[in-house]
Amino acid sequence: MNFSPEIEERLTRLQEKYEAMGQDMPSYLDGLLYADFLTYWDYIHLDTLLSLQSPKTSFPDEEIFIIYHQITELYFKLALHECKQIVTAQPLTIDFFTARLKRINRYFEALTHSFEIMVDGMEKEQFLKFRMSLLPASGFQSGQYRMIEIYASDFINLVAKDKREELRNATIEDQFEHLYWKSGATELATGKKTLTLKQFEQKYAKTFIELGRATVGTNFNALLQQFKQSGQTTTQLEDELRQLDINVNVNWPLSHYKSAVRYLNREPEEIKATGGTNWQKYLPPRFQKRIFYPSLWNEEQVENWGKHWVDKVLKEVSGS
Repeated sequence: MNFSPEIEERLTRLQEKYEAMGQDMPSYLDGLLYADFLTYWDYIHLDTLLSLQSPKTSFPDEEIFIIYHQITELYFKLALHECKQIVTAQPLTIDFFTARLKRINRYFEALTHSFEIMVDGMEKEQFLKFRMSLLPASGFQSGQYRMIEIYASDFINLVAKDKREELRNATIEDQFEHLYWKSGATELATGKKTLTLKQFEQKYAKTFIELGRATVGTNFNALLQQFKQSGQTTTQLEDELRQLDINVNVNWPLSHYKSAVRYLNREPEEIKATGGTNWQKYLPPRFQKRIFYPSLWNEEQVENWGKHWVDKVLKEVSGS
């Protein structure tokens, strides 16, 4: 049997590849001969994926709640995949940095736009009931989301607003004790840490501190400053960083804020339905003034950070 030139060329390249690794090519060809054809459902482990929803109650809408949060974590994993490529690229080019930022922005835009699908897809009465069976678990405990924040900016920019100047030259460990999100998981009456926060810190504190140390010179804000100092920054790069700032620090928390207002604002006693998080103070961007890239915003924009979006959301919720 005569092989076409294309097949002969590929066989030659395969033989060179396996010889370079000290491997026997015919053995690998036998493996290819006997292997079954790959199917879509096996490749993405579809049966396993569809078996990962385990509602804790009999309310039908709980399954919507579970699936949406699983989708969210998969998008976060995609974002982290891009973050890791950016900080490890050698050398990192402006084009590569910009292209990966575009991907991260698309992931967050898809998440933000789809959030209302979950909100509109659940009955308020069902949510307030099945949510109580999930305590003290909360979306607040998303470790992947916190890792994205750490990759995105200097650790000090994640510290609570009233502590930033005081801790600007402190260690990562000291700054960690005053990260902005900790105030969002304290008991409203006593100011003590909720079980939600205690669990979260027990699982992730070491990981967050180690990542903060590892990205001191490679987080996105540090990389931006390096490109600026070398005169290499571009409008496209800065635009994508601004968009990331808005997507992560304004649009994403506000989508949650809008949901919390809708489900909980008329029943303040049901605050525990969010896992005990102090969402009124934790979610609105204008309270936190959490900004990844301060050098890309002017004084007025910083002063009014998130105000326009909050006013818009409140107007939509009130129907006025």
